[in-house]
Amino acid sequence: MGKVKFTYKYFPIFPTGESVWAAQAAECANQQGRFWEYHDRLFQVWSGENVGVYTKPRLKQYAADLKLDTTTFSQCLDTDKTLSVVQTDIAEGMRLGIHQTPTFLVNDREMQIQSLDYGQFSRAFGSLRRE
Repeated sequence: MGKVKFTYKYFPIFPTGESVWAAQAAECANQQGRFWEYHDRLFQVWSGENVGVYTKPRLKQYAADLKLDTTTFSQCLDTDKTLSVVQTDIAEGMRLGIHQTPTFLVNDREMQIQSLDYGQFSRAFGSLRRE
């Protein structure tokens, strides 16, 4: 049986402002080994784009709520330490013709998955085996 490697890439809806700050913040959390917890928190609080949910003070509060090292996190976010990671992912997505999030690629082929339901993934992977 084959193996799957999952790689998460940042591709903010809008390449400026709150979307980019949220991606940077997630990468700052990743540097503390807490990416998925922080990622989940960002999706829990999301209520729309550029409505103040992902301002830097709020992003820092989410880090505090998760008991991350807030000094390290704040320094990371305030100095744009992770901006180059986010910008590299955005450039890669644009080069690959990505137009929406989430987008899933398998062997550089875009998968037509409309939801995060396991059944959708299972059918999409199953179709690869038949080709």
